[in-house]
Amino acid sequence: MIDDFGVMRAPRAVLFGNGQRRSLGRVARRIGTRALICTDARFAADAEMAVLRAALDEQGVTALVFDGTEAELPLAGISACLEVARPFAPGMVIGVGGGSCLDMAKVVSLMLSHDGPADGFYGENRVPGPVLPVIAMPTTAGTGSEVTPVAVLGDSSRDLKVGISSPYLIPHTAICDPELTVTCPPALTALAGADATTHAIESFTAIRREPTAGLAMERVFVGKNRLSDGHAVAAMRALWTYLPRAVANGADLEARTEVMYAAMLAGLAFGSAGTAAAHAIQYPVGALTHTAHGLGVAALMPYVMAFNRPACTAEYAAVARAMDIVGNDREALADAAVRAVSDLFDTIRIPRTLAELGLKSDQLDWVARQSLLASRLVTNNPRLLDLAGATCIVNAAFDGDRPWAHLPAAK
Repeated sequence: MIDDFGVMRAPRAVLFGNGQRRSLGRVARRIGTRALICTDARFAADAEMAVLRAALDEQGVTALVFDGTEAELPLAGISACLEVARPFAPGMVIGVGGGSCLDMAKVVSLMLSHDGPADGFYGENRVPGPVLPVIAMPTTAGTGSEVTPVAVLGDSSRDLKVGISSPYLIPHTAICDPELTVTCPPALTALAGADATTHAIESFTAIRREPTAGLAMERVFVGKNRLSDGHAVAAMRALWTYLPRAVANGADLEARTEVMYAAMLAGLAFGSAGTAAAHAIQYPVGALTHTAHGLGVAALMPYVMAFNRPACTAEYAAVARAMDIVGNDREALADAAVRAVSDLFDTIRIPRTLAELGLKSDQLDWVARQSLLASRLVTNNPRLLDLAGATCIVNAAFDGDRPWAHLPAAK
Protein backbone atom coordinates (compact mmCIF):
# COMPACT_ATOMS: atom_id res chain seq x y z
CA MET A 1 0.00 0.00 0.00
CA ILE A 2 1.32 3.45 -0.89
CA ASP A 3 1.75 5.67 2.14
CA ASP A 4 0.33 8.84 0.64
CA PHE A 5 -1.41 10.51 3.61
CA GLY A 6 -0.07 13.91 4.53
CA VAL A 7 -1.12 17.01 6.44
CA MET A 8 0.57 20.39 6.49
CA ARG A 9 -0.70 23.37 8.44
CA ALA A 10 1.24 26.58 7.91
CA PRO A 11 0.98 30.38 7.90
CA ARG A 12 -0.39 32.11 4.83
CA ALA A 13 3.14 33.33 4.18
CA VAL A 14 6.61 32.60 5.52
CA LEU A 15 9.28 35.20 4.78
CA PHE A 16 12.68 33.71 5.48
CA GLY A 17 16.16 35.17 5.18
CA ASN A 18 18.60 37.73 6.46
CA GLY A 19 17.11 41.20 6.42
CA GLN A 20 13.50 40.05 6.08
CA ARG A 21 12.60 41.81 9.35
CA ARG A 22 12.60 45.00 7.30
CA SER A 23 9.46 43.78 5.54
CA LEU A 24 7.40 44.08 8.74
CA GLY A 25 5.84 47.46 7.91
CA ARG A 26 4.63 46.39 4.49
CA VAL A 27 3.36 43.04 5.74
CA ALA A 28 1.43 44.71 8.55
CA ARG A 29 -0.04 47.38 6.28
CA ARG A 30 -1.71 44.70 4.17
CA ILE A 31 -3.53 43.52 7.29
CA GLY A 32 -4.55 46.78 8.96
CA THR A 33 -3.44 50.01 10.59
CA ARG A 34 -3.35 49.21 14.33
CA ALA A 35 -0.90 46.66 15.73
CA LEU A 36 -0.23 45.38 19.23
CA ILE A 37 3.38 44.25 19.63
CA CYS A 38 4.03 41.52 22.23
CA THR A 39 7.65 41.29 23.29
CA ASP A 40 9.83 41.26 26.40
CA ALA A 41 11.71 43.98 28.23
CA ARG A 42 15.06 43.04 26.69
CA PHE A 43 13.98 43.32 23.08
CA ALA A 44 11.80 46.36 23.73
CA ALA A 45 14.93 48.22 24.81
CA ASP A 46 16.98 46.99 21.85
CA ALA A 47 17.78 49.39 19.02
CA GLU A 48 16.18 46.90 16.64
CA MET A 49 12.77 47.62 18.14
CA ALA A 50 13.07 51.27 17.20
CA VAL A 51 13.84 50.20 13.63
CA LEU A 52 10.79 47.94 13.51
CA ARG A 53 8.51 50.64 14.90
CA ALA A 54 9.85 53.11 12.35
CA ALA A 55 9.04 50.64 9.58
CA LEU A 56 5.47 50.40 10.88
CA ASP A 57 5.16 54.17 11.17
CA GLU A 58 6.38 54.60 7.61
CA GLN A 59 3.54 52.40 6.40
CA GLY A 60 0.92 54.20 8.48
CA VAL A 61 0.57 51.43 11.09
CA THR A 62 0.06 52.66 14.65
CA ALA A 63 1.72 50.33 17.17
CA LEU A 64 1.35 49.76 20.90
CA VAL A 65 4.16 47.83 22.57
CA PHE A 66 3.56 45.47 25.48
CA ASP A 67 6.98 44.49 26.87
CA GLY A 68 5.94 42.48 29.92
CA THR A 69 6.17 38.98 28.44
CA GLU A 70 7.88 36.58 30.85
CA ALA A 71 9.42 33.17 30.31
CA GLU A 72 7.01 30.23 30.52
CA LEU A 73 4.15 32.70 29.85
CA PRO A 74 2.27 32.97 33.17
CA LEU A 75 -1.47 33.54 32.87
CA ALA A 76 -1.19 36.73 34.94
CA GLY A 77 1.05 38.22 32.24
CA ILE A 78 -1.56 37.50 29.59
CA SER A 79 -4.17 39.29 31.68
CA ALA A 80 -1.86 42.30 32.03
CA CYS A 81 -1.40 42.47 28.28
CA LEU A 82 -5.13 42.26 27.65
CA GLU A 83 -5.75 45.19 29.99
CA VAL A 84 -3.74 47.51 27.76
CA ALA A 85 -4.71 45.84 24.48
CA ARG A 86 -8.49 46.04 24.74
CA PRO A 87 -8.74 49.87 24.89
CA PHE A 88 -6.27 50.09 22.01
CA ALA A 89 -8.41 47.77 19.84
CA PRO A 90 -5.68 46.40 17.56
CA GLY A 91 -6.42 44.89 14.18
CA MET A 92 -3.47 42.52 14.45
CA VAL A 93 -0.95 41.23 16.99
CA ILE A 94 2.79 41.09 16.32
CA GLY A 95 4.91 38.72 18.40
CA VAL A 96 8.63 39.52 18.49
CA GLY A 97 11.00 37.46 20.62
CA GLY A 98 11.37 33.91 21.84
CA GLY A 99 8.67 31.29 22.02
CA SER A 100 6.91 32.89 24.98
CA CYS A 101 6.53 36.18 23.10
CA LEU A 102 5.10 34.41 20.07
CA ASP A 103 2.76 32.36 22.24
CA MET A 104 1.70 35.55 24.04
CA ALA A 105 0.73 37.05 20.69
CA LYS A 106 -1.32 33.96 19.83
CA VAL A 107 -3.18 33.78 23.14
CA VAL A 108 -3.86 37.53 23.27
CA SER A 109 -5.14 37.40 19.69
CA LEU A 110 -7.47 34.59 20.74
CA MET A 111 -8.69 36.38 23.87
CA LEU A 112 -9.33 39.59 21.97
CA SER A 113 -11.43 37.66 19.47
CA HIS A 114 -13.52 35.35 21.66
CA ASP A 115 -15.20 35.78 25.03
CA GLY A 116 -14.55 33.44 27.90
CA PRO A 117 -11.86 32.53 30.41
CA ALA A 118 -8.58 31.18 29.09
CA ASP A 119 -9.20 27.73 30.52
CA GLY A 120 -12.21 27.41 28.26
CA PHE A 121 -9.78 27.04 25.36
CA TYR A 122 -7.30 24.59 26.93
CA GLY A 123 -6.83 21.41 24.95
CA GLU A 124 -7.42 20.63 21.28
CA ASN A 125 -9.87 22.21 18.86
CA ARG A 126 -11.64 24.34 21.46
CA VAL A 127 -11.08 27.68 19.71
CA PRO A 128 -14.47 28.45 18.13
CA GLY A 129 -13.32 30.44 15.10
CA PRO A 130 -10.76 32.78 13.52
CA VAL A 131 -8.66 35.09 15.69
CA LEU A 132 -6.93 38.40 15.01
CA PRO A 133 -4.11 37.99 12.47
CA VAL A 134 -0.74 37.32 14.09
CA ILE A 135 2.64 38.22 12.63
CA ALA A 136 5.32 36.10 14.29
CA MET A 137 8.95 37.20 14.26
CA PRO A 138 11.21 34.87 16.29
CA THR A 139 14.51 36.02 17.79
CA THR A 140 15.50 32.51 18.84
CA ALA A 141 15.62 29.32 16.79
CA GLY A 142 13.89 26.46 18.55
CA THR A 143 10.22 26.51 19.45
CA GLY A 144 8.89 26.79 15.90
CA SER A 145 5.93 28.72 17.36
CA GLU A 146 6.03 31.03 14.35
CA VAL A 147 4.44 28.28 12.24
CA THR A 148 2.55 26.06 14.70
CA PRO A 149 -1.08 25.72 15.85
CA VAL A 150 -0.24 25.63 19.56
CA ALA A 151 0.46 28.04 22.41
CA VAL A 152 1.72 26.91 25.81
CA LEU A 153 1.21 28.91 29.00
CA GLY A 154 1.56 28.62 32.74
CA ASP A 155 -1.63 28.57 34.81
CA SER A 156 -0.77 28.88 38.52
CA SER A 157 -4.03 27.12 39.44
CA ARG A 158 -2.73 23.94 37.82
CA ASP A 159 0.31 21.81 38.55
CA LEU A 160 1.49 21.73 34.95
CA LYS A 161 1.79 24.04 31.97
CA VAL A 162 -1.20 23.91 29.66
CA GLY A 163 -1.63 24.13 25.92
CA ILE A 164 -4.15 25.58 23.53
CA SER A 165 -4.09 23.78 20.19
CA SER A 166 -6.07 24.87 17.17
CA PRO A 167 -5.37 25.56 13.50
CA TYR A 168 -6.86 29.03 14.15
CA LEU A 169 -3.73 29.83 16.21
CA ILE A 170 -1.34 29.46 13.28
CA PRO A 171 0.15 32.90 12.61
CA HIS A 172 -0.99 34.78 9.53
CA THR A 173 2.63 35.51 8.55
CA ALA A 174 5.98 34.30 9.90
CA ILE A 175 9.00 36.54 9.37
CA CYS A 176 12.14 34.52 10.09
CA ASP A 177 15.28 36.64 10.01
CA PRO A 178 18.39 34.76 11.19
CA GLU A 179 20.19 38.04 11.90
CA LEU A 180 17.87 38.50 14.88
CA THR A 181 19.43 35.41 16.51
CA VAL A 182 23.06 36.49 16.27
CA THR A 183 23.10 38.00 19.77
CA CYS A 184 21.42 34.94 21.32
CA PRO A 185 23.86 33.63 23.99
CA PRO A 186 25.40 30.16 23.61
CA ALA A 187 23.37 28.46 26.35
CA LEU A 188 20.06 29.74 24.94
CA THR A 189 21.16 28.84 21.42
CA ALA A 190 21.89 25.30 22.63
CA LEU A 191 18.63 24.68 24.47
CA ALA A 192 16.54 26.24 21.69
CA GLY A 193 18.27 24.16 19.02
CA ALA A 194 17.94 21.04 21.15
CA ASP A 195 14.22 21.78 21.47
CA ALA A 196 13.97 21.91 17.67
CA THR A 197 15.84 18.60 17.47
CA THR A 198 13.32 16.92 19.75
CA HIS A 199 10.48 18.37 17.67
CA ALA A 200 11.98 16.84 14.55
CA ILE A 201 12.65 13.43 16.07
CA GLU A 202 9.35 13.08 17.91
CA SER A 203 7.28 14.15 14.92
CA PHE A 204 9.21 11.77 12.65
CA THR A 205 8.71 8.85 15.04
CA ALA A 206 5.14 9.65 16.15
CA ILE A 207 2.49 6.98 15.90
CA ARG A 208 0.99 6.51 12.45
CA ARG A 209 -2.81 6.66 12.54
CA GLU A 210 -5.37 5.23 10.16
CA PRO A 211 -5.83 8.03 7.57
CA THR A 212 -9.57 8.33 7.72
CA ALA A 213 -11.24 11.14 5.79
CA GLY A 214 -12.04 12.97 9.03
CA LEU A 215 -8.71 12.54 10.84
CA ALA A 216 -7.33 16.01 10.09
CA MET A 217 -10.62 17.60 11.14
CA GLU A 218 -10.93 15.65 14.37
CA ARG A 219 -7.36 16.03 15.60
CA VAL A 220 -4.90 18.90 15.51
CA PHE A 221 -1.97 16.49 15.70
CA VAL A 222 -2.61 13.55 13.39
CA GLY A 223 0.64 11.63 13.90
CA LYS A 224 3.44 10.76 11.53
CA ASN A 225 2.59 11.49 7.90
CA ARG A 226 4.21 11.98 4.53
CA LEU A 227 4.45 15.77 4.64
CA SER A 228 5.65 16.04 8.23
CA ASP A 229 8.35 13.44 7.54
CA GLY A 230 9.99 15.55 4.84
CA HIS A 231 10.20 18.59 7.07
CA ALA A 232 11.47 16.55 10.02
CA VAL A 233 14.29 14.87 8.10
CA ALA A 234 15.47 18.16 6.58
CA ALA A 235 15.45 19.73 10.04
CA MET A 236 17.49 16.91 11.57
CA ARG A 237 20.04 17.07 8.78
CA ALA A 238 20.59 20.81 9.24
CA LEU A 239 20.72 20.67 13.05
CA TRP A 240 23.27 17.85 13.07
CA THR A 241 25.64 19.92 10.95
CA TYR A 242 25.02 23.47 12.07
CA LEU A 243 23.78 23.54 15.67
CA PRO A 244 27.22 22.91 17.23
CA ARG A 245 28.64 25.66 15.02
CA ALA A 246 25.96 28.16 16.05
CA VAL A 247 26.58 27.39 19.74
CA ALA A 248 30.36 27.68 19.36
CA ASN A 249 30.29 30.90 17.36
CA GLY A 250 27.19 33.06 17.46
CA ALA A 251 28.55 35.27 14.70
CA ASP A 252 28.55 32.34 12.25
CA LEU A 253 25.68 33.61 10.12
CA GLU A 254 25.58 30.53 7.91
CA ALA A 255 25.08 28.34 10.98
CA ARG A 256 22.51 30.75 12.43
CA THR A 257 20.59 30.69 9.15
CA GLU A 258 20.54 26.90 8.91
CA VAL A 259 19.50 26.45 12.55
CA MET A 260 16.61 28.91 12.18
CA TYR A 261 15.62 27.13 8.97
CA ALA A 262 15.68 23.81 10.82
CA ALA A 263 13.64 25.13 13.74
CA MET A 264 10.98 26.40 11.34
CA LEU A 265 10.87 23.06 9.48
CA ALA A 266 10.65 21.15 12.76
CA GLY A 267 7.74 23.40 13.73
CA LEU A 268 5.97 22.57 10.47
CA ALA A 269 6.60 18.89 11.17
CA PHE A 270 5.22 18.75 14.68
CA GLY A 271 2.47 21.23 13.83
CA SER A 272 0.68 18.36 12.13
CA ALA A 273 2.37 15.21 13.48
CA GLY A 274 2.66 16.28 17.13
CA THR A 275 5.25 15.40 19.75
CA ALA A 276 5.30 12.58 22.29
CA ALA A 277 6.91 11.15 25.44
CA ALA A 278 9.77 13.62 25.93
CA HIS A 279 7.31 16.50 25.94
CA ALA A 280 4.81 14.68 28.17
CA ILE A 281 7.45 13.97 30.80
CA GLN A 282 9.00 17.44 30.60
CA TYR A 283 5.81 19.14 31.76
CA PRO A 284 5.99 17.77 35.34
CA VAL A 285 9.79 17.97 35.37
CA GLY A 286 9.63 21.65 34.40
CA ALA A 287 6.94 22.32 36.99
CA LEU A 288 9.13 20.94 39.77
CA THR A 289 12.54 22.23 38.66
CA HIS A 290 11.54 25.54 37.03
CA THR A 291 13.95 24.81 34.19
CA ALA A 292 13.55 25.77 30.55
CA HIS A 293 11.37 23.58 28.38
CA GLY A 294 14.15 23.05 25.84
CA LEU A 295 16.56 21.78 28.49
CA GLY A 296 14.04 19.31 29.83
CA VAL A 297 12.97 17.75 26.55
CA ALA A 298 16.57 17.52 25.38
CA ALA A 299 17.78 15.92 28.61
CA LEU A 300 15.01 13.35 28.23
CA MET A 301 15.26 12.72 24.49
CA PRO A 302 18.06 10.09 24.38
CA TYR A 303 16.34 8.07 27.12
CA VAL A 304 13.02 8.31 25.31
CA MET A 305 14.75 7.17 22.12
CA ALA A 306 16.24 4.18 23.96
CA PHE A 307 12.77 3.27 25.28
CA ASN A 308 11.13 3.65 21.86
CA ARG A 309 13.96 1.91 20.00
CA PRO A 310 12.12 -1.47 19.61
CA ALA A 311 9.23 0.29 17.85
CA CYS A 312 11.31 2.63 15.70
CA THR A 313 14.03 0.65 13.94
CA ALA A 314 13.26 1.96 10.45
CA GLU A 315 12.72 5.52 11.62
CA TYR A 316 15.89 5.63 13.71
CA ALA A 317 17.87 4.23 10.81
CA ALA A 318 16.58 7.16 8.75
CA VAL A 319 17.54 9.54 11.57
CA ALA A 320 21.05 8.11 11.44
CA ARG A 321 21.28 8.64 7.70
CA ALA A 322 20.08 12.23 8.12
CA MET A 323 23.01 12.64 10.50
CA ASP A 324 25.44 11.38 7.85
CA ILE A 325 25.96 7.98 9.50
CA VAL A 326 26.67 5.37 6.85
CA GLY A 327 25.92 1.66 6.83
CA ASN A 328 23.55 -1.00 5.54
CA ASP A 329 22.60 -2.70 8.81
CA ARG A 330 19.33 -1.11 9.84
CA GLU A 331 19.57 -2.35 13.43
CA ALA A 332 23.07 -0.92 13.81
CA LEU A 333 21.99 2.36 12.26
CA ALA A 334 19.07 2.63 14.67
CA ASP A 335 21.40 2.11 17.63
CA ALA A 336 23.80 4.65 16.19
CA ALA A 337 21.03 7.27 15.98
CA VAL A 338 20.44 7.10 19.74
CA ARG A 339 24.16 7.49 20.40
CA ALA A 340 24.47 10.33 17.87
CA VAL A 341 21.66 12.40 19.41
CA SER A 342 23.15 11.86 22.86
CA ASP A 343 26.59 12.92 21.61
CA LEU A 344 25.15 16.00 19.90
CA PHE A 345 23.51 17.14 23.12
CA ASP A 346 26.70 16.43 25.09
CA THR A 347 28.64 18.58 22.62
CA ILE A 348 26.36 21.57 23.19
CA ARG A 349 26.32 20.93 26.97
CA ILE A 350 22.76 19.85 27.52
CA PRO A 351 22.37 18.29 31.02
CA ARG A 352 22.83 14.54 30.92
CA THR A 353 20.36 13.66 33.69
CA LEU A 354 17.18 14.89 35.35
CA ALA A 355 19.16 15.09 38.58
CA GLU A 356 21.28 17.82 36.96
CA LEU A 357 18.05 19.77 36.36
CA GLY A 358 17.34 19.67 40.09
CA LEU A 359 14.80 16.85 40.22
CA LYS A 360 14.81 14.86 43.49
CA SER A 361 14.58 11.08 43.80
CA ASP A 362 11.38 11.29 45.84
CA GLN A 363 9.71 13.16 42.97
CA LEU A 364 10.17 10.47 40.32
CA ASP A 365 6.90 8.62 40.91
CA TRP A 366 4.92 11.88 40.76
CA VAL A 367 6.61 12.86 37.50
CA ALA A 368 5.83 9.50 35.91
CA ARG A 369 2.17 9.65 36.95
CA GLN A 370 1.67 13.28 35.99
CA SER A 371 3.24 12.78 32.56
CA LEU A 372 0.42 10.39 31.63
CA LEU A 373 -2.12 13.20 32.01
CA ALA A 374 -0.86 14.76 28.75
CA SER A 375 -2.96 12.35 26.72
CA ARG A 376 -2.39 13.99 23.32
CA LEU A 377 1.35 13.42 23.79
CA VAL A 378 1.15 10.01 25.45
CA THR A 379 -1.09 8.56 22.74
CA ASN A 380 1.23 9.97 20.07
CA ASN A 381 4.20 7.94 21.29
CA PRO A 382 5.21 5.10 18.93
CA ARG A 383 5.53 2.61 21.82
CA LEU A 384 2.80 2.14 24.42
CA LEU A 385 3.50 4.62 27.20
CA ASP A 386 1.85 3.39 30.36
CA LEU A 387 2.92 3.99 33.96
CA ALA A 388 5.56 1.27 33.78
CA GLY A 389 7.02 2.79 30.62
CA ALA A 390 7.01 6.34 31.95
CA THR A 391 8.64 5.13 35.16
CA CYS A 392 11.31 3.32 33.17
CA ILE A 393 12.19 6.49 31.22
CA VAL A 394 12.12 8.77 34.26
CA ASN A 395 14.31 6.48 36.37
CA ALA A 396 16.85 5.99 33.58
CA ALA A 397 16.99 9.73 32.90
CA PHE A 398 17.45 10.47 36.61
CA ASP A 399 20.18 7.86 37.15
CA GLY A 400 21.96 8.55 33.87
CA ASP A 401 21.50 4.97 32.70
CA ARG A 402 22.83 5.31 29.16
CA PRO A 403 22.92 1.85 27.53
CA TRP A 404 23.95 3.37 24.22
CA ALA A 405 27.23 4.72 25.66
CA HIS A 406 29.11 1.53 24.79
CA LEU A 407 28.17 1.82 21.14
CA PRO A 408 30.65 3.24 18.61
CA ALA A 409 30.45 7.00 18.10
CA ALA A 410 28.99 8.24 14.84
CA LYS A 411 31.38 8.86 11.99
